[in-house]
Amino acid sequence: MKKAVFVILTTAVLALLAWTMFYLYEKSQQKPITYRVASAEVTNIIKKTVATGSVLPRKEIQIKPVVSGIIDKLYIEPGMAIKEGDIMARIKVIPDMVTLNNAENRVEIADLNLINAQIDFDRNQKLFDDGVISYADFQPFDLAKKNAQTEFNAAKDNLQIVKEGVSSKNSAAANTLVRSTITGMILDVPVEIGNSVIELNNFNEGTTIASVANMSDLIFKGKVDESEVGKISEGMDLILTIGAIENEEFTAKLEYIAPKGVEENGAIQFEIKAAVDLKENQFIRAGYSANANVVLDRRDNVLAIDEGLVQYESDTVTFVEISVGDQKFERRNVKLGLSDGIKVEVLSGISEESEIKVWNQPIVE
Repeated sequence: MKKAVFVILTTAVLALLAWTMFYLYEKSQQKPITYRVASAEVTNIIKKTVATGSVLPRKEIQIKPVVSGIIDKLYIEPGMAIKEGDIMARIKVIPDMVTLNNAENRVEIADLNLINAQIDFDRNQKLFDDGVISYADFQPFDLAKKNAQTEFNAAKDNLQIVKEGVSSKNSAAANTLVRSTITGMILDVPVEIGNSVIELNNFNEGTTIASVANMSDLIFKGKVDESEVGKISEGMDLILTIGAIENEEFTAKLEYIAPKGVEENGAIQFEIKAAVDLKENQFIRAGYSANANVVLDRRDNVLAIDEGLVQYESDTVTFVEISVGDQKFERRNVKLGLSDGIKVEVLSGISEESEIKVWNQPIVE
């Protein structure tokens, strides 16, 4: 009985030892590695740098009054189309009391002078008609009456201008009527009926009645980092993407690069401006934020591969591994062209049908 137990235990130990040795042997064996393959493709390679900014009208004009007063009528609202010379608002003048008092005094004095000149004229007119005096003697009284009449009319017009901002002679071109100076679209009307406004003069900027812009002439205005500004130049193409307009790209032409940078958040930024190319009947609202890809260089319809497929032997020698059978690869030197950081142009070494080893992503079975 003891002998049987001994045999069983010995057999079990030997079996366990054999299994352990087999397990360790299997574990020490290198597992087979396989590699995926990728193909080249014909595509466009665009090398670019990115600028952030917004789309704005090239010229946005602030319309301001030439007289101070209160908004009496408003004929516009944001979004309206307007032509040069169209009336936008009417202002009710609130006269200065000193100026008003002086204007009224001037009218009274002119009226007295006119009455006096009329009396002298009438008296000498009778003497002239009776032949008592000559025309040369009568002429100064005639001239004095006409001058007095002219001064009286001017004083009355001045008083009307002080009170109402307009005279009877030039009511069509009244300063109280605010007119648009350009043809375009009303972007903003920051005043309402009843608001006080201040005239534009050498001492203050005046109150803005409305902002007007030509919305068919837009520019992209953005900033480029100092590390990138040396790579760009006027005349380069831009590809715009606007956050509010999905799945659509716009083209623009770089027109301006600021000669001086401005520090923002610890980095030097340079302002750029580019003319936006709008399609027919296309409308973009002013102030949309946008990103611009400045096209530094491009190649259209060229053979390209993912940058990660390329292996480097030195700074001048690059190669890929081409599939020649079941997980068998051979080296092919390739000549590379333009890269956008993701894909790189292949000038020679492979064809569109080549299957290229994805060498940096092995699959362990």
